[in-house]
Amino acid sequence: MSIGKVVLGTMAGLTIGAIGGILFAPKKGSKTRRDIMHKGDGYWHKLKTEKAKKSADKDAEKARVKYDDAKKEVKNLATEIKHSTS
Repeated sequence: MSIGKVVLGTMAGLTIGAIGGILFAPKKGSKTRRDIMHKGDGYWHKLKTEKAKKSADKDAEKARVKYDDAKKEVKNLATEIKHSTS
């Protein structure tokens, strides 16, 4: 069994358990629906935050690579200029 399937199964189980717990709790329907909406909003916010973090990490890595490439190019040009004037 792959790790992805285990994670997916775990997430599905947690979600079903959370929804079941909320639905069977002794609360008014309107309060239960509000709780479900708040939890959904929380999960959505967390998902967007993680997606933004991954995107920022990817962009930062691209910037590091471009910086390193530019640094090498400047160093090579400086060496060429130094040797051409000697």
